[in-house]
Amino acid sequence: QVQLVESGGGLVQPGGSLRLSCAASGSIFSVNAMDWFRQAPGKERELVATITNRGTTSYVDSVRGRFTISRDNAKNTVYLQMNSLKPEDTAVYLCHVVTFTATYWGQGTQVTVSA
Repeated sequence: QVQLVESGGGLVQPGGSLRLSCAASGSIFSVNAMDWFRQAPGKERELVATITNRGTTSYVDSVRGRFTISRDNAKNTVYLQMNSLKPEDTAVYLCHVVTFTATYWGQGTQVTVSA
């Protein structure tokens, strides 16, 4: 059974940084894209960043230039480095993994940006 375990969330002041990690365990094969989504209270879930198995990345406009997604294929782990954080980045961040046969979600990690 595949599990995605996220870590790295927390409380940070505006302008600060956090690094999220998501490690996939279990029998997971042929990982294609790995993504980070976020969901703030009262808002729809939003795709924040994607990285393909070839390393191609894409970002939502609101985080481009501040966030960096990366992955370690050998460890089936995806990271999200978040710099220059703003209060509007506050949300639950969820890891999402796409294989050729299935998709998986993590449980989410809370990121709060507040003075």
